[in-house]
Amino acid sequence: MESAVSSATTDGNAKITNGTEPQTSTPAQTNGEINDITSDPLACTVAEKNVLNPPSPFYKIALTGGPCGGKTTALARLSRYLIERGFEVMTCPESFGMVVTNGMDLSYIGAIPGMPNVIQDTVMSLQITHEDGFEAILKARGKPSVLICDRGVMDGSVYMDYSDFERLVQKRGLEVCDVREGRYNCVFHMVSAAEGAEQHYTTLNNEVRSETPEEAREVDSKTIAVWVGHPNLSIFDNSTDFETKVSRIVNAAANLVGLPTNAKRFTKYLLMCEPKLEDFPAEVDYRVFEVEKVYLLNSIDAKMDSNENKPNKEYSFVRKRSQGQSSIYGQTTVTYDSSTREEIEVKRIIATRQEYNTICQMRDTDRHVLVQTRISFLWKKQSFAIHTYRQPVDNVCILYAQVNSNHDNERGDSTPPLPEFLQVERKLTNSEEDRKLGSYFISLKNET
Repeated sequence: MESAVSSATTDGNAKITNGTEPQTSTPAQTNGEINDITSDPLACTVAEKNVLNPPSPFYKIALTGGPCGGKTTALARLSRYLIERGFEVMTCPESFGMVVTNGMDLSYIGAIPGMPNVIQDTVMSLQITHEDGFEAILKARGKPSVLICDRGVMDGSVYMDYSDFERLVQKRGLEVCDVREGRYNCVFHMVSAAEGAEQHYTTLNNEVRSETPEEAREVDSKTIAVWVGHPNLSIFDNSTDFETKVSRIVNAAANLVGLPTNAKRFTKYLLMCEPKLEDFPAEVDYRVFEVEKVYLLNSIDAKMDSNENKPNKEYSFVRKRSQGQSSIYGQTTVTYDSSTREEIEVKRIIATRQEYNTICQMRDTDRHVLVQTRISFLWKKQSFAIHTYRQPVDNVCILYAQVNSNHDNERGDSTPPLPEFLQVERKLTNSEEDRKLGSYFISLKNET
């Protein structure tokens, strides 16, 4: 099986190696239907074929946050950084802001009963249409590309009853997990300046914002909460100065697209036992998923390095992530560079269950299919995930904690504050013993 890996040349520019990369997000959808350009069986131009089967990696980032979080600056900085490194970049504007700047007064929201739902329905339609259109243009171009969205579809749920939001999603033939996890490769949340940088909070530079600092903190917390469950949710708080906050976002984007960076995304801890949900404090937002992880045979044999206990070239796996009756699918390709001792991950979203099942036919039969229960949750404005193995072992429980501030610089140990309601045994390192607690090792049939 061929796969494309977005890596970096010595000058930091993006390049594509090892064949071609299938599309890295779901096909463009509007009202539950595939856009005409992607479903036309008579598509014959190179551009139209590229939309159907992109020859280069495509990444989609939802950049969200509370009022006065710094999105505008971060969006501009991210765009420039990625363009300078060889990526085609487009930005999708905030749909609610577009409605307001084109004549809708904020007083419309409470003018008559039901008005918020009509407004959010319109915003959702605009958001999906613009995202899908921009995505098609970038894929048609046929080069490594990134779409940066000023807010994501889930943001609208903050401003209306959640059951009404579900109804708006479902009338488009979708489920909430589709718009939360199936549209974006990652979600970057920029915490409002009203939370931790109050002296810099203002609404004077944004005509669609009027919140007091207290209201801004409430909106910020609600916005983070609606994204809990996305497998790549990163929260950027105000524990550093603003310049460092933006630099952390740039580093996270570099990780996403496979560019070299020294920034750590998360720290792992071994838990003494599986936590009980009833022990979670009432104010902690969490979601529970069942995950199936299948390692694949690769065109490049990822044999174990006897000295490093790591794959010395490349390996790939697919993942089914289920909540209730809904499932989201994805594929990750990992390249290990023995010279730098770093792993580079490239992720893509698999559009359909049929595609997932087809890829699973190429599974590595020398490995177990892994089954996990995962709990994604927020605690003190920080993103955590607990991975509890069900098969082939049932006695391993790992906590993933996002490295959110400048712990490396100030504390020297990259240790974020940990939830008191969890029983943490120890921090995991890169030692040979701790690497045996990773999925790659656990999946080996001769090791379990």
